[in-house]
Amino acid sequence: MKRQIDTLDFASNFQVGHPGAFALAERIADLAPPGLDRVFLVNSGSEACDTAMKIALAYARAKGEGQRTVFVGRERGFHGVGFGGISVGGMVNNRRAFGTALLRSDHLRATWDPSTQAFARGQPVTGADMADELEHRIIALHDASNIAAVVVEPFAGSTGVLVPPVGYLERLREICDRHKLLLIFDEVITGFGRLGAMFAAQALNVVPDMIFFAKTVTNGAAPLGGVIVSRQIHDALMHGPAHLSELMHGYTYSGHPLACAAALAMIDVLETEDLPGRVRSLAPHFENAVHSLADAPGVVSIRNMGLAAGIELAPIPGAVGQRGAKAQAAAFDRGLLTRSPGDALVLAPPFICEPADIDRMAELMRLAITDAMGVSGGGDSLG
Repeated sequence: MKRQIDTLDFASNFQVGHPGAFALAERIADLAPPGLDRVFLVNSGSEACDTAMKIALAYARAKGEGQRTVFVGRERGFHGVGFGGISVGGMVNNRRAFGTALLRSDHLRATWDPSTQAFARGQPVTGADMADELEHRIIALHDASNIAAVVVEPFAGSTGVLVPPVGYLERLREICDRHKLLLIFDEVITGFGRLGAMFAAQALNVVPDMIFFAKTVTNGAAPLGGVIVSRQIHDALMHGPAHLSELMHGYTYSGHPLACAAALAMIDVLETEDLPGRVRSLAPHFENAVHSLADAPGVVSIRNMGLAAGIELAPIPGAVGQRGAKAQAAAFDRGLLTRSPGDALVLAPPFICEPADIDRMAELMRLAITDAMGVSGGGDSLG
């Protein structure tokens, strides 16, 4: 980034470009699943979601199917804080605060079933049939000809790591193909290594029509996100006229030179240090460590996938979320950074951690949970 700012600190995106943006787009296209090789750069995951949804609408109109304006999301999904992301997202508090937003949407049920998945390791073996709701209820209600796209996270991260059952995403892909619907993966959390591959689509062997990303692509050093689209979608929109933008969309700071420099450097690190491979090697140890917390006081479920896990606590009666908030604060005081969506605690360790670091995280999490449950004997683990 220092080298870049000494060369070019800003470049407009309108009618011109700069080498860094093209280099990054080509690099990401090379890393993406086969068939996804066109990249639209933005500044955040929220912008990436709204961009993907606008591309879906534009694609439908380009094919003469402008009636396709319904989006299908999932309950407990999170796709950012733009109007598109709130519309297709399924986080109740977001929708309560701002209404149901602007776009027509419907929602699949969440993939979480506590009666069968409470302590499942990795992907639950039952529950693929949850995807059938897309065909049996949502398509039956709205008609496939009115639906633009289905937007899902490979696993729902912001609501406590809700893992898809084995076969669930494959079935969504089959249904979307059968009814000619676009399938869009939100890989803001899973993209660039979290599941042991550059993208969850590769780790899970399900290729969507679009992937949008952010976060790890720059390791947080600069804001950047983007959408990766299939050549078919891209080519349907690229019909000129030459003096006008084919897609009437873009942000002033899209593909910012400093952000592109950070992303190119981050991809270098991911590849040269084989961090996705490191994630794959650490994942079994991480799984064992988080599931060792099953006997901690108040733990009612544990979910994990790659280097991400959610540990859910029994709520305080009539005060949902307060137990999680207490545990988060207790963990922070002990030197462990976590999040607490509701009464779940999320762990997503750095790719460069060691097994001993993971063990330490689990130890501190146990002490924080013990504190939050009001059980004596938490002790002091600082130092």
